[in-house]
Amino acid sequence: MTHILVIGAGIVGSFASMILAREGHRVTVLDRDQVGAVAPQSRQGVKQYGQTHILMPGGARILDRETPHAVRRILDAGGRSHDMLAGVWAAGTVGPRRPGDEQYETYAARRPVLEAALQGAAANTDGVTLRAGSRVRALLTGEPRVHGRPHVTGVVTDDGTRIEADLVVDASGRRTELPAMLERLGAVPQELREETGFRYYSRFFRADGRGLPVSRYWPLTHHDSVSVITAPGDGDHWSVTLVTSGRDQALRPLSDPDVWDAVLALYPEAAHWGDGVPDGDVRVMAGTGTTHRRWVSDGEPAVTGLVAIGDAHMTLNPQFGMGMTAGLGQAQTLRDVVRRTGLGDPADLVLALDADLEEQFWPIWLDGDTWNRHRLAEIDAEIRGESYSTDDPAWALRTALDTAVTLDADVVRGYGLVASQLASAEEALIKPGLVQRVVELSTGRPRYASGAPDRARLLQTVGRPA
Repeated sequence: MTHILVIGAGIVGSFASMILAREGHRVTVLDRDQVGAVAPQSRQGVKQYGQTHILMPGGARILDRETPHAVRRILDAGGRSHDMLAGVWAAGTVGPRRPGDEQYETYAARRPVLEAALQGAAANTDGVTLRAGSRVRALLTGEPRVHGRPHVTGVVTDDGTRIEADLVVDASGRRTELPAMLERLGAVPQELREETGFRYYSRFFRADGRGLPVSRYWPLTHHDSVSVITAPGDGDHWSVTLVTSGRDQALRPLSDPDVWDAVLALYPEAAHWGDGVPDGDVRVMAGTGTTHRRWVSDGEPAVTGLVAIGDAHMTLNPQFGMGMTAGLGQAQTLRDVVRRTGLGDPADLVLALDADLEEQFWPIWLDGDTWNRHRLAEIDAEIRGESYSTDDPAWALRTALDTAVTLDADVVRGYGLVASQLASAEEALIKPGLVQRVVELSTGRPRYASGAPDRARLLQTVGRPA
């Protein structure tokens, strides 16, 4: 029986272990932290563990198909079904729900609850062994399968244990240490890294006598200098995040709970999400650069015996909540490639996986990287008191969608498909005349929703002079 070693027992690693074990492989999952139960706000190996997370409907559908027993664990732990477009239906501006709109439903739960549910499901899957508290100290190598390129045959843990495997899967996330270990062996990935430059100020709440907050039309909305993210959680929990440019020194007082509360109250559509019992102070996160790695160079693998999925392969802007769903999709891609190529030819496996990941996920990364650049430039202009303009038609369409999304039944469903990771932009907007409809609806309308604060009022609220 072949042995696959998965590094990282997060959501992606736990999911990968289950679907690979179902193929008949013996799977060992290593994680540096003591995992398997709902942990507190932080986890050493996962920087963003205590921040806002949303499992998009695309990811929920993957779990429905592949690991329904894990879904049951999410629900048993307090996770709840949530319609991402519930706020749109309630507003009544685009008509009632239609058959098929159930595809926009997902499972609402905080990251610790989601992760513990997946870990528990993995630990109870035949063929999966979970080893918590084991950190990889070094990589084992064997006879090269490609001339001049290292071949990984396992790992050495921090207690000196040697674990050999037919394939090592790096699912250890944004802070993966394996690329540095591989570089010392002479394997250097093709790496693109962009510092996104956003800063996240999050607060978590639980319901008081007023109950759960009413859904907005979409969890993420953009405004002058600030974006607002609202995310339902498990049970009676939820979170709200205010996103700024990392260069925006004037809004650093948002780390103060009183200032944060005062600023959230300025946004009419989101203010009621602050009506609850706060769970701790403001949680601040920065330094979330986006990275894209490829372990293929000049048509040959840079390394064999090791592959990467999830954030170890590709990180995305956390604002859009796409990371978990993309990682689940990449785990599926790995399973499909292993099923197709087997583990007998490690070079063939690496090349096939690289080709499939590039085809399916590179456009997502590239689109996100372009958006990041435009949004930061837009905020920079707003800090200067200017309007942002560009001749990039993709940015024009994105901002037009932001404006038109609540004004037309077909537009909101197309927007929902893309944002939910249920379809690509090309697939969702292919309906004849839909893009033209977006342009017509947005023409002459302001960039941001009325009622939200401008830059001057933000500065006044945080106690900074304009």
